[in-house]
Amino acid sequence: MAEDAVVVVFARAPVPGETKTRLIPTLGALGAAELYRCFLLDVLARAAEVAAGVVVAASEAAQADAVRELVREACPRAEVILQRGDDLGERMMNAFQEAFTQGYRRVVILGTDLPTLPFDRVTRALDLLRDRELVLGPCLDGGYYLIGLRRARPQLFQHMEWGGSAVLVDTLRRAQSIGASVSLLEPWFDVDTPRDLEVLRSYLTALALAGESIPCAKTWRYLRHEAAAR
Repeated sequence: MAEDAVVVVFARAPVPGETKTRLIPTLGALGAAELYRCFLLDVLARAAEVAAGVVVAASEAAQADAVRELVREACPRAEVILQRGDDLGERMMNAFQEAFTQGYRRVVILGTDLPTLPFDRVTRALDLLRDRELVLGPCLDGGYYLIGLRRARPQLFQHMEWGGSAVLVDTLRRAQSIGASVSLLEPWFDVDTPRDLEVLRSYLTALALAGESIPCAKTWRYLRHEAAAR
């Protein structure tokens, strides 16, 4: 295991009515929370296989115990910490700083809305950080699904308009302005909206029909059960 590398997974507890709210019109509050629970368990199970440290950053103190229960189920070796900051930028900046303070030299942050992400991307990101200061995984919505750093770069996170379609482009511009060397991974998609959910369902169905392995067993099981219950 690479002792100087860590994967930080940003997570929240699957609370009905508060989790994946944009999917509630399609799945209902309980269904959206259950789908997110499957996302989290699938991502953690695959993170457990990465040859690096694993840290799960819970979004709120009140949710930490619930997140710890899921971590114990899917990735027992992971450490659970709390996110700190008023917005996503501050939370990521603080998570990076905490990891560097603990002695890690290559740090990757990703979320839990990526149940189908090929996890060799995470390994590649850590490898690229041996020579690059910044690694980004472009997301199809204009953001990024992964960010890796070799040292703290607060300029990449401050006063950013998070959630917009220009996050990736703005981050690249900022990186250029501070002279940070950058590598980009292949694009991928996360799941936030009903349209994203249909893309996910179609993608997993195609994999199953082709006889390919399913990268997110719990998510796929939920979607098949949900479809059968319609």
